[in-house]
Amino acid sequence: MGYMAAKGGFEAIQAAEELVQRKRVECNSSWLEIDQIIERLQYSVDRVMGEGGLWDEKLAAIAFRQAEGDLIEAAHLLRSHKSTLPRLGYTEVTHVNQIDVLRRIVPAFREPPGPQLLGKTLDYTGRLLEEWDENKARTDAVEASAKHHDNKQKTFGITTNEHDKPRVPGRLLDVLRAMDAVVERRSDADPEPVDISRTPARPGAPRSSLLSTMARAETGALVQLWYRNILGPDNNINEVTLGEVRHGRLPITVLHPYTSEPVKIGHVRITEVEAIEDLDGIDEDRGRFDVGYGICFGHNERKAIAMANLDVALNREPEGSWLEQSLLMTTDGLDSSGFLEHLKLPHYVTFRSMMERKIAARKAILDRDRKGEAIKSHHALEKKVGKS
Repeated sequence: MGYMAAKGGFEAIQAAEELVQRKRVECNSSWLEIDQIIERLQYSVDRVMGEGGLWDEKLAAIAFRQAEGDLIEAAHLLRSHKSTLPRLGYTEVTHVNQIDVLRRIVPAFREPPGPQLLGKTLDYTGRLLEEWDENKARTDAVEASAKHHDNKQKTFGITTNEHDKPRVPGRLLDVLRAMDAVVERRSDADPEPVDISRTPARPGAPRSSLLSTMARAETGALVQLWYRNILGPDNNINEVTLGEVRHGRLPITVLHPYTSEPVKIGHVRITEVEAIEDLDGIDEDRGRFDVGYGICFGHNERKAIAMANLDVALNREPEGSWLEQSLLMTTDGLDSSGFLEHLKLPHYVTFRSMMERKIAARKAILDRDRKGEAIKSHHALEKKVGKS
């Protein structure tokens, strides 16, 4: 059997690209606007920004629309675009205590410092499809919005405009540190964070590289790795308690080029999680807790929770463990899907080589068998001659 490279590949690729472009504009439905994607598909836009490593809601929405809803493809588009942008400067370090909280829950403590704010969440909604009439739903939404704005005019006994003040509650971790109940992992000798977009993280990487890798990892892959890690040998779950889960706006500042004074240029929304681990190992401080940390772009609590739990687990594992290698080598959606996608490219030469080896191996086996049969026949003939 002979193989040869297929001709006409370039023309076929061009036709496939033209088909993609045509299908985007020939749909019967109306054009999907960028504002609609940002406002109505926020979780998807946030995932694209997190896995693409670039905060820009408009660009993420464009990538999402261009990828036709494929989140990994959209993240790929955004990360590719990021690689073309000039690096104009660096922001100042922003402490997470400056976060303006939109949502904050403390599963570990009944009365934490500051309020618990449920905020926007799907945690308590019934998992039922809402197959209602769209026109009626729009009317109900307008009425609910008007009622909400009417309520905002009421003070409810609050004389100052408390509604517009940033919500910056205290932290449970500060309470635990004041009680000397937490193992101190911070150090004055902490190195500068590693920029994994310039220095790829490999086994033996510092904690900053591991955290950055998790923040940019594919959400499903990170959740799967976390879940596999907490399953014990008998499938018993080694559960970790969540200290805090936060979603809010974090201010971004840069130094003014002339005055060298810090200037706020905007904000990013982040999800932040602190996970509390009960230390009970033989060589561990059983009188204290360890705390893992997770933070990522947008509202993505699954990723941040998995990240915080894996941060604790990685601290308890030796350097170069299977967990560290799995995290660094398998959780990037672009890496794993890129390898998978390349399997669809022509592998004619590779397969031809494999076929030739198979044919040669079969021929060698047949030749050996024939030679063996010939030897047996020769011995049998000698025996007959000897007897006669």
